Amino acid sequence: MGCGQKNSTLKITKPNEMKNLTSEEKRVIIDKGTEMPFTGEYTDLFEDGVYACKQCGSELYTSTSKFHSGCGWPSFDQEIPGRVSKKLDADGRRTEILCAKCDGHLGHVFYGEGFTDKNTRHCVNSISMEFIPKGEIVNKEKLEEAIFAGGCFWGVEYYFQKATGVIKTEVGYIGGHKSNPTYREVCNHTTGHIEAMRVTFDPGKTDYETLAKLFFEIHDPTQSNGQGNDIGEQYLSVVFYKNENQKIITEKLIQLLKEKGYKVATKLKEATHFWPAETYHQQYYQKNGGIPYCHTRVMRF
Repeated sequence: MGCGQKNSTLKITKPNEMKNLTSEEKRVIIDKGTEMPFTGEYTDLFEDGVYACKQCGSELYTSTSKFHSGCGWPSFDQEIPGRVSKKLDADGRRTEILCAKCDGHLGHVFYGEGFTDKNTRHCVNSISMEFIPKGEIVNKEKLEEAIFAGGCFWGVEYYFQKATGVIKTEVGYIGGHKSNPTYREVCNHTTGHIEAMRVTFDPGKTDYETLAKLFFEIHDPTQSNGQGNDIGEQYLSVVFYKNENQKIITEKLIQLLKEKGYKVATKLKEATHFWPAETYHQQYYQKNGGIPYCHTRVMRF
């Protein structure tokens, strides 16, 4: 029994950083379908920002290249250099456009229509993209990641989503030997994996030590067999460090806790491959409401 009844519908996760797609997203992005004209959420959107690939997150178009063509789909007269690839359709008449990073289907490109000075129209399915408003754009090269395991990953993610400087959270599995593990396999103890949460943060707004302190305060780092009523190897308390600096900081915090009288059971391990969990596990409390009862914050520093 975890922190609530976990959905029994299981999906296999991808072995890379790509997002899990809905059936309709898959129909368009993977199977090269087309959404109905004038139905897409971005057809009439003209806010400042960038449009990224829905599947892999690669930035494809800026809002400055978007124009209204009246065709019923978002239109752009120029891609971000190197982010969109083109190939001739099987019928030999139209040119397909794809995300250059993941080959996700975007739509088609047309030339010579005279809509703008560039004389080019990228006709893109809204469902193939994700709009990022200007105020939310960050320098991805400066972002950092950390991985924490502290019992049911729903509760761990709940608190980190609210933390200052956190850009993204994702729950998943790490530390085991099986590729593409499912939740059922992890619960059956056949993979060696632990439920964990990967957090992406902006070091200009927070730092690893602040987030590590949060981790040690939202679960019981002295429990050695799981967390709360969640007992088993997949619920162990572990910090998976991604570099030497994270290791040193974690060791320092564990020592501080020991000096305060805590018998810390948290393990420190080097991060291995992180496998994202099934879609229904992601942002569980945000989507389903409620608050975790396996995790509460106790100020320890």
